[in-house]
Amino acid sequence: MTDRTFAADDRLPRVPLPTLEDSCARFLEWCDPLLTADERAATRTAVDDMVRPGGPGQILHEALAEYDATPGVGSWLDLFWPSRYLGRRDRIALNANFVFLFGDDTRLAASTAATQVDRAAGLIGAAVDYKLALDEEAVQPVVQRGQRLSMWQNKYLFSETRIPGTDQDTVRVPYSADWPGHSEARHIVVFFRGGMFRMDVIGPDGAPYAPEDLADGLRAVQKAGARPARADTTVGHLTTKARAEWAASRRSLMAEPTNAEALETIETALFVVCLEDFAPTDELHACDQLLHGDSANRWFDKSVSFIVFADGQAGINIEHCGLDGTTVLSFIDALLEKSILDHAAGSEAQAQGLPAVEPIEFILDATHRGDIAAAGAAFARYAAENATQTVSFPDFGTTRAKQLGISPDAFAQLSYQLAHRRSKGHIGATYESIATRQYRNGRTEAMRVVTPEMVAFVDVMQDPDADVPTKRAAARSAAAAHVRRAKQCQAGEAPEQHLWELQWIQRRRGTELGTTDAIALYDSPGWTVMRDDYLSTSSAPSVNIRYFGFGSTSPRCIGVAYVLLPDRWNLYLATPTAVADQMYAFADQLRTVVAELAALLAES
Repeated sequence: MTDRTFAADDRLPRVPLPTLEDSCARFLEWCDPLLTADERAATRTAVDDMVRPGGPGQILHEALAEYDATPGVGSWLDLFWPSRYLGRRDRIALNANFVFLFGDDTRLAASTAATQVDRAAGLIGAAVDYKLALDEEAVQPVVQRGQRLSMWQNKYLFSETRIPGTDQDTVRVPYSADWPGHSEARHIVVFFRGGMFRMDVIGPDGAPYAPEDLADGLRAVQKAGARPARADTTVGHLTTKARAEWAASRRSLMAEPTNAEALETIETALFVVCLEDFAPTDELHACDQLLHGDSANRWFDKSVSFIVFADGQAGINIEHCGLDGTTVLSFIDALLEKSILDHAAGSEAQAQGLPAVEPIEFILDATHRGDIAAAGAAFARYAAENATQTVSFPDFGTTRAKQLGISPDAFAQLSYQLAHRRSKGHIGATYESIATRQYRNGRTEAMRVVTPEMVAFVDVMQDPDADVPTKRAAARSAAAAHVRRAKQCQAGEAPEQHLWELQWIQRRRGTELGTTDAIALYDSPGWTVMRDDYLSTSSAPSVNIRYFGFGSTSPRCIGVAYVLLPDRWNLYLATPTAVADQMYAFADQLRTVVAELAALLAES
């Protein structure tokens, strides 16, 4: 007997809540390699104040422990994630959303003609098949190393829309108090040349449309949208604005009933499909277009947007508030590893003729049009200030790393640190996302890569007098320390999110709890330096994708999104154009470092 999709979620172990003392001790340990002696002393003083009996740290931690023990609360992080993701006030387009470029050799792609319409119809049919299986809780829970993983994020795949707010955004999603059960929407939104169209993908009787019908519907969209929409009427531009500004624009739109109806159509749609009228010049161009593209042809607040280019290449743009990479990869694998006919058979799709297709129209006054045009122009400038680079190692992957006797992810991170030192002259704070879906409501943990062993490794690799055995020993020591820290994160023994949530609790409940004074830890050198990323890294292993991508997280940070597979290793790098030369130098050094490190380990 197979398990229902969400059956095991309530039986998963809870995310462990560390003690305040343990988190503070780990925090001191984790930030130590990045600090000067004076900075260490100042940070230790702040930590001592944080853990003193009766101090603000103890009060906030006790409030968190009380919340964690509240009936119905799945995790002490249940309020952290909305604060972290929905609380950000800058634009989410390029800054928060992430993307995957699909492979061209997947079973789904192989089962369709290599045209835009056929590939898009295949993706729609596959996604509807998955959606109907999810409605029946027939999607099998993911199991990793014998451990069932949390499946709650799958509830955010269909009909989820982020709604902008003044102080914090909200999310409109099925399986919620406001929208009990799964989505009963039967339509998607298709963008073409800035025009928006509602297209039914499930018929009136509940049967999905056959692939041929979906293809005819997409052709109808292309015909109706052949003339590009005026730049000041393409409302999708507004989803690129800073969140409070977009909230004000949305309120203005909603004052007109026709616009409220249009937004209702978009926000309840199962997902978005963006048809582009050009073919990318190369894989870098494709990744860039997935990440930002022409915002006239996007709705960045939708959880899932499939983007299909004129030559049939395709990918996906994901809104991050309810979805992490591991959940999306499982979804993508399920779509791309079956043929279009298998999906049609699974969903019991039926030939029903041309699906209903109709334009989504807004009534816009001069103020609205000016707002839209300004948002589009501002985002185009912002996207132009984002420099990117792909790096590919077609002959190196996890198989080779294991042959060298090293953890593949440790090999990658050692390479990044050495390349960063050689390109920028120093080591900087580095973030790595570690999945924790083995816990109830689990998402990710924040790992800090720079350990004392990592610093020692980079130092010895830069020492002209160090011999090969010394360098090799330093590399293996750094790799072992990396693996130990990753296991700490997987075990819920990491400090950053615990301490960060205490800061959020003070913001939310400080007056109530009597802790309104500034807490020294959050202004300490350790807290600010450790979290000021020079490298922000995350991996996405799936044979069905070519590249994974996201934007930079700070004015000097390099975003490092990597796909590390048995036979290849592809990276997409992003940074502000002001420091683009440093990113290009990092990429050049990385190509050299990987070969150097592999040769060093091969000599043992």
